[in-house]
Amino acid sequence: MWESPKPFIHQLRLYKSPAEVALMKDSCRIASDAIAATIASSYPGVTEHQLFARVDYECRMRGAEYLAYPPVVAGGDRANIIHYISNNQVVTEGEMVLMDAGCEYHGYSSDITRTWPVSGRFSQSQRDLYEAVLSVQTELIRMCATLPSLDSLFHAMCSLLGLRLQELGVLSSRSTQDELSRAAYSFCPHHVSHYLGMDVHDTALIPRSVPLEPGMVITVEPGIYVSPLNKLAPSQYHGLGVRIEDDVLITASGPIVLTAGCPKQIDDIEKLMSNQQSMNS
Repeated sequence: MWESPKPFIHQLRLYKSPAEVALMKDSCRIASDAIAATIASSYPGVTEHQLFARVDYECRMRGAEYLAYPPVVAGGDRANIIHYISNNQVVTEGEMVLMDAGCEYHGYSSDITRTWPVSGRFSQSQRDLYEAVLSVQTELIRMCATLPSLDSLFHAMCSLLGLRLQELGVLSSRSTQDELSRAAYSFCPHHVSHYLGMDVHDTALIPRSVPLEPGMVITVEPGIYVSPLNKLAPSQYHGLGVRIEDDVLITASGPIVLTAGCPKQIDDIEKLMSNQQSMNS
């Protein structure tokens, strides 16, 4: 009787050798620098396909063979479409761009999401949602040191997001923790993590219920998406979508963010765009 070798191959791919880690670091560095350059190049009136072209160009010029998957370049309320890949609209003054892109470098993939305002400065409501997502992501990455499963990270995301949304007045202050977690999933209807390696969604036969171990590489990608039709949310948040995604190497001494070179702090993003606008003026 023959057995498929796939489960054994996926088990091998789950743990990265030092040589594979080096390639993944390069892939993540290239994509991080490319997205940073794309953020710096954006301006009100830029089109999504121009930003698509820019990130593709920047990745290839830094040595990547090609993009790892069709990127999401979603301006304005199109960020609420989780897998939006039309990438053909104009991004106007006051709107943000959500870009989910990565490259393939010598067979290894990176996978990054950044969200930024094309005008160069976050509005107060954009800042509120962005800081909520960033604080959740920071906590989830810290949790990786305890070697949870990806499913445990997801449940933690729902709990943390629920509390942040409650603090913003989006969810009721009378809600129980269970109610907050369930409501949070309606604002972030996707998993918070997947394995990463030779494919973007790598080792599909490995369940997300297994505890993390050193040598694995995962994504951490919480988000908040507020549909204009959402009756729960205050109107100033309608149409906003924010996701922040980094690639994380699990080690015995703690998680290492391989995409740390791509700015995600609000001050860093605004400074990057301000510097570029100064050079252009």
